[in-house]
Amino acid sequence: MGAGPSAEGEREPLLDQVQSRVYGKRWLVLAIFSALGFMQGMVWNTWGPIQISAKQVYGFTGIDIAMLVLWGSIGFIPWMLFMWVMDKRGLRMSLLISSSLMLLGTAVRSIPLHDLSVKKWLIHGGQLLNGLAGPTIMSAPPLLSTTWFAPDQRATATAVASLVSYLGSAGSFLIGPLVVPAPNETQPLRSVIGRTNDHIRDRIQIVLYAEFAMTAVLFSAVVLYFPSRPPLPPSVAAASQRLGYRSSICRLLSNVRFLMIALAYSVPTGVVSGWSGVLDMVLTPAKVSQVDAGWIGFWSIVGGCVVGVAMARFADSIRGMLKLILLLMLAGATLASVWFTLTCLTSITHLPSTAATLYTSCILVGIFINSSVPIFFELLMETVYPVPEGITCGLVTFLTNLFMGILMFILTVYSKDLSWLNWCLTGSCVFSLLLILFFRESYDRLYLDVFVSV
Repeated sequence: MGAGPSAEGEREPLLDQVQSRVYGKRWLVLAIFSALGFMQGMVWNTWGPIQISAKQVYGFTGIDIAMLVLWGSIGFIPWMLFMWVMDKRGLRMSLLISSSLMLLGTAVRSIPLHDLSVKKWLIHGGQLLNGLAGPTIMSAPPLLSTTWFAPDQRATATAVASLVSYLGSAGSFLIGPLVVPAPNETQPLRSVIGRTNDHIRDRIQIVLYAEFAMTAVLFSAVVLYFPSRPPLPPSVAAASQRLGYRSSICRLLSNVRFLMIALAYSVPTGVVSGWSGVLDMVLTPAKVSQVDAGWIGFWSIVGGCVVGVAMARFADSIRGMLKLILLLMLAGATLASVWFTLTCLTSITHLPSTAATLYTSCILVGIFINSSVPIFFELLMETVYPVPEGITCGLVTFLTNLFMGILMFILTVYSKDLSWLNWCLTGSCVFSLLLILFFRESYDRLYLDVFVSV
């Protein structure tokens, strides 16, 4: 049973007439959740875009920058606990816990201290607390879309809820370098080195204060208004019975088709997350400045979010095409990653290495991989139904962060020459494309909403 679609016996309790309704306040719920995802992604990616400045004023090393990214993956270690809370207590309790962790994390990071050793520990601690909010923020979008949205809006809602956190990371690429000057941009102050460091440190502190203030506002919004579910479900699938927590875990781990698509999603997504988190370090050998690297990261993520929402809307309009959409996206990601990797080896391949080629290839990698996230989520939900959405996404996001964590751990050891990181990116795209090519799709949840409701 674990390797195939749900049996008729599992569908029988779902065939009764269900009274359903779609509420207008679903958009407010989606907006609050998406804003939390935006801030969680922005806080996670605070340090990568300004790593040159942080190294000068806080004494960070390349290992410190990698660890600040790695805390996001470490925060997924207790993912089963967060998924249990989501399954048993609902979305409201899960978001209250996650938003309070984010609030505490941004608060301890923003404490102004002159003792750099203590300040460094507080920054690392704050990043860990923010990382602990990740399991809920990254896993809940399909549950939110199923709970609040009609079948013809589910993929779109999943896309918005899951991709806005990536926009937060993109915001860090934009805001960080614009607010915090790189050391070489403060040349007029070089006559007084201490004054230069104070100026950069003050600018970083402004970013930390702003992120704390925005997180506090969102925490208040969750406390004041964020229901776990609407009074009436929006569809048959939303009202249907689901497997229990333990049964769901056993079913997922024994389902070969789930494991195929879980690896196809988590390997490239985990690798590109780690790769983009240290994009400034990756592009430094190509003589790309901190600001330019920030713009590259920004447009790659923004492009992925825009294309992802468009593809999700297309998937809502023409159902049953998820595998084909993924094949096209992963083929594009493979070609773009090969182009970027070979461009970085211009002395060997003799390909032209210009700002235009680096911008274009790097942005295309982000667009194709990031835009595939909501399509993967929807195909996962269709494949493993009636396993609860939160548990399914919790497991695959844990795998994503596991692979990103492994990559960041290797980076702490081999942090001088990062050409191997580009080859890992290319290999992960090829691996995912092959898995999806041989994957056999099914649409059990769609069967209920389209045929049973009719």
